[in-house]
Amino acid sequence: MNSGRHVLAQILDLVHRETLSRLVSKYNAESKVRHFGVRQQLVCMAFAQLTWRNGLRDIEACLNAKPEELYHLGFREPVAKSTLADANETRDWRLWEDLAKNLINRARRLYQGETLGLDLDNTIYALDSSTIDLTMSVFPWAKFRSTKSGIKLHTLLDLRGPIPTCIYISDAKLSDVNYLDALIFEPGAIYIMDRGYVDWSRLRPAPDPHNRRVHAAQGPRNRRLAHLQSLRQISSPQHSSRKKVQPDF
Repeated sequence: MNSGRHVLAQILDLVHRETLSRLVSKYNAESKVRHFGVRQQLVCMAFAQLTWRNGLRDIEACLNAKPEELYHLGFREPVAKSTLADANETRDWRLWEDLAKNLINRARRLYQGETLGLDLDNTIYALDSSTIDLTMSVFPWAKFRSTKSGIKLHTLLDLRGPIPTCIYISDAKLSDVNYLDALIFEPGAIYIMDRGYVDWSRLRPAPDPHNRRVHAAQGPRNRRLAHLQSLRQISSPQHSSRKKVQPDF
């Protein structure tokens, strides 16, 4: 059995403490905090994402199930869902946006030499959206239909990785094609998108004549991006400075 550090702690080492401290200072995120800092909030939310927790109560119950292990994750006392809720509500969201951009830039550099199995040097992006249903009583500001709320998540994915390079959250009623007005096209890149984004009046005026857009076939009830996964192999970068994560068992 591995007697070293937990897998979660090893993964979060990829988030440099110096970077996080700089962002905390920039947004004054710990001015009135005694014990639940930004690092602890990050641990909670990363744990929730990686283990598919369903809510604050679920996060609290799972983290506190083995209180003797919390110290090794950086906690000085048990996690309270009210404390986590307050942190999520009051801390400046721009801190997490800047942190995400920093991690995306680092990840893209690691994967920039990865092959897609195609004789192309261009950056290839896939663009699509997902509608996320929300409870109307909790999120009344995101009204979608008469019985529920919702938001729409527009994601631009760099297929070398794959790594999300742009994530745009909009009203759930926003048509996919309207997102093209906010999208900045990269000169020389190839964009793969489904027919929901087809509007030639928006697509023709490109910032560079070498921009290419590939529209995948779409059935009447089923969106698909033309078997993209068959065009690439999942592999680790050959020259990577990332640390290896050791298992707990």
